[in-house]
Amino acid sequence: MPEQPFEPERAIAGTGMGGAMDLATSEAETLEKTPGGPEGTGPAGKPHSLWSDAWRDLRRNPVFIISALVILFLVVISLWPSLIASGNPLKCDLAKAQEGSQPGHPFGYDGQGCDVYTRTVYGTRTSVTVGVLATLGVAVFGSVLGGLAGFFGGVWDSILSRVTDIFFAIPVVLGGLVLLSVVTSNTVWPVIGFMVLLGWPQISRIARGSVITAKQNDYVQAARALGASNSRLLLRHITPNAVAPVIVVATIALGTYISLEATLSYLGVGLKPPTVSWGIDISAASQYIRNAPHMLLWPAGALAITVLAFIMLGDAVRDALDPKLR
Repeated sequence: MPEQPFEPERAIAGTGMGGAMDLATSEAETLEKTPGGPEGTGPAGKPHSLWSDAWRDLRRNPVFIISALVILFLVVISLWPSLIASGNPLKCDLAKAQEGSQPGHPFGYDGQGCDVYTRTVYGTRTSVTVGVLATLGVAVFGSVLGGLAGFFGGVWDSILSRVTDIFFAIPVVLGGLVLLSVVTSNTVWPVIGFMVLLGWPQISRIARGSVITAKQNDYVQAARALGASNSRLLLRHITPNAVAPVIVVATIALGTYISLEATLSYLGVGLKPPTVSWGIDISAASQYIRNAPHMLLWPAGALAITVLAFIMLGDAVRDALDPKLR
């Protein structure tokens, strides 16, 4: 008889249970070689981390994309304002005071004859610098104190809780009027220091609660049972899983600190001339609002857009990092 050609399908089917097992093994190997697995898994069937899932959701969120583009633009013009404004924000001409839009000066002039467009662009640097540095200071200082209190507990936790209660009882604007009224410096550092001084308790409480929740998880208890030190538990096991709420609150608070700087400068206790600031320009323009509303419109609009962009970014990050919303 002529030799029959070998047919893999018939050979596997004729082996019964063994063939079925070989087929299942082949399919499993194929799935492992597939770049993407089922939803919620990555290459080779590995589960996604919280951060990879959050980044995937953020890339699909139009609110995040719009706010991130606006913030990127603000950061660029903060670093290089001359890219879109070639004038000098401190160069003024009293003969042109309160004049409206003109060729080359689309926002008109303020009460001192300074170009409103140039001052609005250069004011971005001050507002973004104050907001970013104040947020970093608050996040680092508050997270360290709150994280240590939540991890060790005891007397340290009780003392920190009472101290935060005292700081929460201080009105922010009133505290700024009292503390900054005695400062004569024209730099941004007194304003940043004031924001860190009164802003850390909120981050501290968020970090404390997050660390308390994280340290009760089974993987932390297992690492402790295996002899992991306190520093290793904090840095390797607790901090990566407790930092998400701090990031969300800090992102939203950044816009709040920018608004607070403008408020304090408007009241005359924040930044002072010749520093270029939206709050200073809004304060100077308030007395001309009927005769020259453009002086108030543009810096106030830039402030509103900036604060809104950071709040929208914080909301998008919160939605992406909150497992309850999945």
